Amino acid sequence: MMGTGPFAVPTFRALVESRHTVAALVTQPPRSGPGRHRHAENPMRSFAQSQGIPVLEPAQIKHPDSIAAVAALHPDLIVVAAYGQILPKRLLGVPRLGGINLHASLLPKYRGAAPVNWAIFHGETRTGVTVIEMLPELDAGPILGSTEVEILPRETALDLEERLARLGAPLVLEILDRLVAGTVDRRPQDPSLVTLAPKLQKSDGLVDWSRSAREIVDQIRAMQPWPSAFTFWFHGDEPPRRLILRDAEAVACESNEAPGTVLVAENSRLEIATGKGALRIERLQPAGKQVMTAPEFLRGQSIAPGDRFDAEPDAAPTDALPR
Repeated sequence: MMGTGPFAVPTFRALVESRHTVAALVTQPPRSGPGRHRHAENPMRSFAQSQGIPVLEPAQIKHPDSIAAVAALHPDLIVVAAYGQILPKRLLGVPRLGGINLHASLLPKYRGAAPVNWAIFHGETRTGVTVIEMLPELDAGPILGSTEVEILPRETALDLEERLARLGAPLVLEILDRLVAGTVDRRPQDPSLVTLAPKLQKSDGLVDWSRSAREIVDQIRAMQPWPSAFTFWFHGDEPPRRLILRDAEAVACESNEAPGTVLVAENSRLEIATGKGALRIERLQPAGKQVMTAPEFLRGQSIAPGDRFDAEPDAAPTDALPR
């Protein structure tokens, strides 16, 4: 088994509890960087250790020593889910049955590191999990099986990923049994339907208020738990203050105010003009403070209609978002 993130855990558990023998876990070594905690626990490593399963943590899986370590296990199959590195052709040639990968989208849509986030960001109403035969190209192998589900209206990326992880485990076991029996079907991916889901950047959380309220709601859901959707509040001559948006809903509104203008900031309502409709903020988090409801925020801040939500004046332009 090769995996690192929480998405891989249900599949790992299912394999350990099945009639098959898991020879080892190959997982990423501890790393630091955006969205990571230096000493964050790896749930895959923890479970492997609890089951007495050997753990390999190569920094680069393509290194000859890493490939040799896997080959020494004499595996029949490599099962991959949320591992975090592309497997080289030489490694995929080690097991007699090759490798299979559990991916959190309906391939060929949303190939890449963040399929759940980008599916929600782009307003998809359905997604699923796909098991593919692995090739050296990213998420490009033939489809062995898939399961489709509805994306719930208020579901965050974190919620959906947990649900897809549970959905993927029985699918992997089903495909594994078909591989052993020699009855698996292989369906090539249609290259004309490929879309990309690259690794998230901090700038992907910056809200563009010229987008519709519905699209911004989807962005708020998509960017959880990281990098989180955020904006800056401009009030009079005060320095802009960073706000993280945690929950909101789109409301119908006809206004001539520029997108990002505060329309309502009284009682329990905080509504912001967008490119289409208004965004009613329900929960938010000022920089350095706890998450609070809109009424709690309004009671403690001098925000008023006419204030503006926008990017920082000196913020660098963001790259084009994937489509």
